[in-house]
Amino acid sequence: MSSQTMMQRDRASASLGMEVVTDEPGHAVVRMPVRDDMLNGFDIIHGGLVFALADTAFAIACNEDENVTVAAGADITFLKSTTTGAVLTATATRRALSGRTGLYDVTVVDDAGDAVAEFRGRSVTTRRTAPA
Repeated sequence: MSSQTMMQRDRASASLGMEVVTDEPGHAVVRMPVRDDMLNGFDIIHGGLVFALADTAFAIACNEDENVTVAAGADITFLKSTTTGAVLTATATRRALSGRTGLYDVTVVDDAGDAVAEFRGRSVTTRRTAPA
């Protein structure tokens, strides 16, 4: 499944207002505006939503053919908090691909270009094709 087809069906990313800027094999850039309903009890963006943005960029970068590629695992380090009005940008880059497994790094930055989070994802390409 191409990443474009995947994103057309991705209701979760759409509901968060994510916009795909770059979609290339092994590389993706995705933006997301921080809305008031994304804030936690400290009035900063919920970490799970930063993870969701990074995970979406990761998914786009590692889905390059008709076989479904999924996360085998991922880690994130939060570096800076943001709040309503910020626009976060996640840039995913493939670091290694060997057989059916891959390694991808995703950097999430704010409007000023400051690092908000660093994410490392491990992918596995399945033998499944996308649902029709």
